[in-house]
Amino acid sequence: GVPAVMKELADVLDLDCLTVTGRRWNELLSRAECFDRDVIFPRDRPLSDEGALAVVSGNLAPHGAVIKTSAASKGLLQHCGKAVVFEDYADMLDRINDPNLPVDGDSVLVLKNAGPKGVPGFPEWGMIPVPTKLLQEGITDVVRISDSRMSGTSYGTVGLHVSPEAAAGGCLALVENGDEIELDVARRRLHLAVDSIELERRRAEWRPTESRHLRGYPRMYIDHVLQAHEGCDFDFLRPQNAAELEFVPPVVGRS
Repeated sequence: GVPAVMKELADVLDLDCLTVTGRRWNELLSRAECFDRDVIFPRDRPLSDEGALAVVSGNLAPHGAVIKTSAASKGLLQHCGKAVVFEDYADMLDRINDPNLPVDGDSVLVLKNAGPKGVPGFPEWGMIPVPTKLLQEGITDVVRISDSRMSGTSYGTVGLHVSPEAAAGGCLALVENGDEIELDVARRRLHLAVDSIELERRRAEWRPTESRHLRGYPRMYIDHVLQAHEGCDFDFLRPQNAAELEFVPPVVGRS
């Protein structure tokens, strides 16, 4: 379990730290043992030379996007392809398996309005299904880009958490079918190959989708949630000065 994994890192840890068990790491690790080196690799023989995640950025994601490189197809970590755009989750579900969908193995599937403000919420919609027509051709992975999340057990070449999201007016909102998108994980790059003049024209015409949530918690969430790179916190929870950090004891009444 966890102690066996942590024991591989023992020489770079402060083993005197107290854990939630009430015991210190040195005590826990003294009894830890790895029984299968195909499950827990030693530090001198890592499964990968780099971490499992990478943050890419560019004009399509000025504040970054996240890709789980350990679950991606190596041949797609450097890729250029034409966008196939879904305006929202319902649009994606409605068309993803349409036999007439203009998609091939080089396409980049783009899902908009699936981020914090756009849903509202930040659901695990980012693992866009590979279209049936591609699966029938033996293609099991394509590059997929969205402002949504996905489960830690999901897989594929999937760029997530694009920030700013489409609903906040990020460049993702301006992507159109046929636009060329470049993903280059080694260079940490996610780029929309559309010139700045055309993007400004599109931005001038873009209008945010009106939400049906006009009141209550969903409306408050939409109006105040921060973007993915800021942790999707509420803006009014961020302290602006030391005085705002001062604890104000509650008044406990009795009747």
